[in-house]
Amino acid sequence: MKIVKYSLMTIATILIILVSLSAQKDIPKTKLVLKYSNSHSKFMPIMGMNVHYRDEGNEQDSIPLVLIHGTSSSLHTWEKVVRILNLPSYGNKRIISLDMPAFGLTGPNPENKYSYENFTQVIDSLLIKLKVSSCIIGGNSLGGGIAWHYTVAHPKKVAKLILIDASGYPKKDEKGSIGFTIAQIPVINNLLLYITPKILVKKSIEGVYYDKNLIEESTVTRYHELLLCEGNRKAALSLFKNKINQNTELIKTIQVPTLILWGSADALISVANAQLFNQDIKNSEVVIFDKVGHVPNEEAPHKVADAIYGFIK
Repeated sequence: MKIVKYSLMTIATILIILVSLSAQKDIPKTKLVLKYSNSHSKFMPIMGMNVHYRDEGNEQDSIPLVLIHGTSSSLHTWEKVVRILNLPSYGNKRIISLDMPAFGLTGPNPENKYSYENFTQVIDSLLIKLKVSSCIIGGNSLGGGIAWHYTVAHPKKVAKLILIDASGYPKKDEKGSIGFTIAQIPVINNLLLYITPKILVKKSIEGVYYDKNLIEESTVTRYHELLLCEGNRKAALSLFKNKINQNTELIKTIQVPTLILWGSADALISVANAQLFNQDIKNSEVVIFDKVGHVPNEEAPHKVADAIYGFIK
């Protein structure tokens, strides 16, 4: 027993030393707002949070495009797509994007509630305050799951749906990213609250891209710093520990025209899921991007913009 006790004390001491040497403090939100907001950025008080959003493009567009990001991401994941769709040749669409609770410059939900129902309520509250009664909603990864759940909850408010490498079905043999894997390991994942090295973030991004050469250093820095935004690590870890429940059967109730976009080399959510969505949503079409990973909106923004434009024009 003494040997076991001594070993545990040794391990605990080593962990304490590692944490003290490698610990990274949260970054104040005020500092990151100055760096990662722009002239289109606004903040809307919703459910105890100041939700960061951008409302860009044609103000007269009565059915805007609403874009939702995925886990550990932010509205910045859409910047290249938004820039392309706002060109005159693409019709100058009105586009609304936002940082979901737990992420980006919106930060944690004060009640620590993270569910599809909660995310739906946040989006609906924002659109009501912006006086948007109908929209085209799309999302990537978790954002795709949020988009189709919003569509199920408010079918009359959604004109069209766009799913990009979206969550919705049980995972099978996908390997995922190293960051997501560590975040789901009990006990060890708690260290992420204190030790979140930039190299871990970079490796996680590499796990969702097909062409690693397209990963810009500024992208890695942004993901890392927004993860360190005060409260975000704790919120994200809570989301990982308490997996969001989803009812796959609800997908079959979706009747709005749906565009399903997928990267053929998605290692996080298999491209086979594109066909599952296509089978369950009767009024849907599929576009597969060859040699593209889990975030086509970042890795192949022109292809995504072209597909979206062709679907909504």
